[in-house]
Amino acid sequence: MTAPYGYGWSPKRITVSTIGVKKGLQRFLDESNCHLAVSLHSPFPEERLKLMPVEKPFPATEVLDIIRRYDFSGQRRVSFEYIVFKNLNDTPRHADALAGLVKGIPCRVNLIRFHAIPDVPLESSDLKRLEEFRDRLNRKGVTCTIRTSRGEDILAACGMLSTAKAGQNCKGME
Repeated sequence: MTAPYGYGWSPKRITVSTIGVKKGLQRFLDESNCHLAVSLHSPFPEERLKLMPVEKPFPATEVLDIIRRYDFSGQRRVSFEYIVFKNLNDTPRHADALAGLVKGIPCRVNLIRFHAIPDVPLESSDLKRLEEFRDRLNRKGVTCTIRTSRGEDILAACGMLSTAKAGQNCKGME
């Protein structure tokens, strides 16, 4: 999409989102100047594994080690997406661990409110808790924002495009 013989779009207008497939990530970072967004959702491997089974083959710490090899101090940006679940990953302990995890990476953490999905027992943190989490990260030097939510009214917001099977995978997370 950025090739001059194609659309010729500026890499500054493209963000590629990933869960951290290492081989693909390495290639993307070597061959592209587009922005990068990585889904984390927990700074603790055992919790992230429950939320994201990809933690097993592609641990977040290894993904972050790859990211640290690249320069994100200029035009190219990296962000970390963090869906915030009530009483699951929204504590000061989580914010402190997340700040430690991304330390040394010029980045932004985007907090995303969880959107209720039928038959999924997880809930979103309230706005006060999101703001406290954001403010704690900002005080620790991590740029953090609460992302504006769109699409919930048509069941198409972040995390809502799931199947009944995906909902079953979340049983026992509450």
